[in-house]
Order: sequence, then structure tokens, then C-alpha cells
Amino acid sequence: MSIHFKLTLMSTLLTALTAANLTTHRVHVDGGVVEGTANAKPGVRVFKGIPYAAAPVGELRWKAPQPVVKWTGIRLADHFGPRCMQAPIYNDMIFRDTGSSEDCLHLNVWTPAKTAAERLPVMLWIHGGGFQAGASSEPRQEGEVLATKGVIVVSINYRMGVFGFLAHPELTKESSHHASGNYGLMDQWQALLWVQKNIKAFGGDPKKVTIFGESAGSFSVSGLMASPLSKDLIAGAIGESGAFFGPTLAPQTLSAAEQQGTKFGADLAALRAISADKLLATSKGLAFNPIVDGYFFPSAPAEIFAAGKQAHVPLLAGWNADEMPFPILMSKDKMTPQRLEAQFREKFANEAEALEKAYPASNEDEALQAARELSSDQFIGYSTWKWIDVQSKTGGKPVYRYSFTRVRTPKPGAMFAGTIPATKLGAVHASEIEYVFGALDSNKDFVWQPEDYKVSEMLQNYWTNFAKTGDPNGPGVPKWGTYPAQVMRLDVDGRSSAETHRERYEALDRFYAK
Repeated sequence: MSIHFKLTLMSTLLTALTAANLTTHRVHVDGGVVEGTANAKPGVRVFKGIPYAAAPVGELRWKAPQPVVKWTGIRLADHFGPRCMQAPIYNDMIFRDTGSSEDCLHLNVWTPAKTAAERLPVMLWIHGGGFQAGASSEPRQEGEVLATKGVIVVSINYRMGVFGFLAHPELTKESSHHASGNYGLMDQWQALLWVQKNIKAFGGDPKKVTIFGESAGSFSVSGLMASPLSKDLIAGAIGESGAFFGPTLAPQTLSAAEQQGTKFGADLAALRAISADKLLATSKGLAFNPIVDGYFFPSAPAEIFAAGKQAHVPLLAGWNADEMPFPILMSKDKMTPQRLEAQFREKFANEAEALEKAYPASNEDEALQAARELSSDQFIGYSTWKWIDVQSKTGGKPVYRYSFTRVRTPKPGAMFAGTIPATKLGAVHASEIEYVFGALDSNKDFVWQPEDYKVSEMLQNYWTNFAKTGDPNGPGVPKWGTYPAQVMRLDVDGRSSAETHRERYEALDRFYAK
């Protein structure tokens, strides 16, 4: 065998081995070694279904998340872990996992880092779903496109409903913190701890972790900022529609939640012995939500923010122009100025006159628009505004507020919530998600225009710029001024301008304060 042939053979073998190493993508994390895959986007590696806590089953049902159970060998991280237990509530949620399970505390990582020494900023995504449904396996929340912008994206599952938020006197008694409930929020905290310990192995910087979420995920972001357990683990926060500052998903007191739990089942041992499927079926129609438990939340989040005891980090937050169709929260009859006035009188008592002035309507078209705006504000606009406003006063860091106004073009027959034709809607709740993740093509119910891709690119740049620097501004995007001086309108003609309609939120603020 000639020397030339030997050198050629050795070169071929070395190339093959190098290629094999690049495709195995093995990383050592808490628990053992995981092996990811190359993603569809060049230069991005993805690791799916990594456990970040022990399975919360058996005696661990309704306990704070426990450390990961170690495994032997190589764990393939090439598919999403099971979603947490839930009923099929929302028809716009599409999952790519294997189904529901109590063993659901898994996360996913998309990283563009070529080495562990790069120290890239990290974005941890918290899905929405009213604390009752949702999972990290939805295609509209795929992290690969954002990762091409030079950030590491992490998405998580967390316990929901009765599994995530049951409070009970026996649970409070067995807790060393004399608290119960909020297990789902503690899962999110545990995921943050996992990121702090493990993200360096993926090329991430644990000191540059931005949390972001939509709906219940946005509520969670405000909660993680408020909790003394988690507030020091984050460098920035992005909230898309929602916060613990209003009537929607307002946290119960521990005593009220314990009463609900006792009514649901007096015997804790019996509740732990029920199968997950039966427990889910038994809880149908009941709402188990976050609690002011005295531990994760020492007091109400709004009180913590008012006192300036929350995370002092930059905040980017806002909501969509048409969050909630008015027939869901208001009269289902045709809206007229007279009917709108009656709604104000019926629902808002002493603030009715102020709100009539804030939402003026002299004809049917104006009444319809006012009803849409009021429903959006009642549902989630007010609570998000209050969060932004208080953070700007007590948070000590820049705040950026947006209004998302881009209206998608639905295909014929597309429906919202299974009942309202999508053609009659505007920029509805959750409609910004595909734009943020660069995942427009994942949603087949809409005809995406070139303008939609332009808006999506703009949001991706704003969100990732913010994760990198605490400021959404950068090359190629319109200048975004800080709140309260400016609010960014996110649409094709994105522009930053003075806040409008503040009187609406101040009137609602007075009403909800009573």
C-alpha cells in the first residue's frame, strides 16, 4: 500500500469521523448525556424532550419539582416530550408530541452555537393556554428561526389545571414552606434553574436569560419577575398579552384556594391514588389557577411591583388590537350606541360616565369599534397596561410597550374559537405568535402576504435585539422609543408614537381598585 493511498485513506476516515461528531451533537446536562440533531435551518442544533425535573407522579404529585433522575447511556433528544395533562380546549393548538402524561417536565433547546464557549443570550419561552392547556410542541412556537438570529431558544412544558394549581390544607401542612398550589409556576422556576446550571454546555450565557411568553405565558413572565424565588435568575422579560394585574386570572388567596381544593376532594391520599386520566376528567369544568400562596408569591404580584420588589430588568410588553371579540364578554346582540351605554351602566357603575367618554360612540360603526376595544381591554389589555405602567415607575430599567395591529388574511371558512368567522376579526389574541417565531408557514388557515413576512422579520429582530442588549432597537428596524413617552405600533408601517387612550386604562384602574 503506497504512502499516498494511506494518507488518502486516513483523510477520508478523519473526514467521516468529523462528520459523525458534528451530527451526534452530544451534550452533558443534569441527569446524563443527551444527543440532539441538526435542525432544518443550517447551523442550528436542536435538543428536544430533555427532562428538567423528576416526573411529578405518585407521591410527587402536587409537590415542588424535584431534581432530575439520572439516566445511563445516551438519551436521544430528537422528539418532543409528552405534553402535560389537559383537555382539548383550544382548537388553534396543534401538538407534535406523543400525547398527554403526568411525566411531562421536559424542555427543548435550539442553539446556533458552534462551541460551548460562545456565551450567547438565551430566550426561555413559556406557552399560553390559560394555565389549562398548551405545550412546547406547537409548530407556531418552533425556535429554529429565532436561533438563526444569534440567540439560544429554550421552550418548556409545565403542569396546569388541577395538576399544577391544586391547593389543599393537607398539602399546605406537608409543605416546609406552609404553602400549596403554584406547582406549575414552580416548574417554570425549576426550568430557569436548569438553564442557569446547564445552558453553558449549549453555548449560552446564564447571565443573559430573557423570559418571554404569551397569554398565560405572559402572566407567568410577570409572576416570575415578582417571585423572590426567580426574580434574580433573569436579565430581561418580554410579555405578550397578559399579566397578574387585573380581573383575568387574578390569583386567589391561599385560604380560598384551599377551600376549593377541599371541596374537590377531602382525602389527599385518595386524590394522589386516582389515575391521571380520571383526575383530569373529574376536574372538568373547574378552574385551578395561580395563588398568592405565601411562598412563590409572598403577596399579590401587583403589590410586589408597586413596592419595587420585583426584578429590576428591562421589559418589552404589549397586547394585540383586537384581543377578544365583543360578543364573548358583552352583549351578543347587534351593538348600538344605546346598547353600549347600557353595558357601561350595567358593568361599571361609578366609572360608567368616564368610560363612555373614553370609548365614544355616536353611531353603530363607532359603537362596534368601541365594544371591540373595551372587550380587548377588559380581557387582557388593561392588566398588561398596568404591568407596563407600574414597571416603568418602580422597575428602574427601560420599558418598551407595543400594540400589535397586523391583521391576517384567513382562508375561506376559517373560524375563531370554533364559532366566529375569522373574516370578522382583527388582530386577535395569540395572532402575533407565528410572527415572533418566524413560523407563518406553520399555520395553514391563513393566506400569508409579503407584508406578513416583513412584519415577522421586524418582530424577530426586535425580540432578539432585546434579548441581546435589553433594547429592541438595531439596524434595519424603525426606532422604538421607551414608555411612557412612546408606544410602538407593530404592523407593516411600524412606528413609535405617543401613548393614546390612557384615560381608558386610568378609568378601568379606578374601577378595578374598588
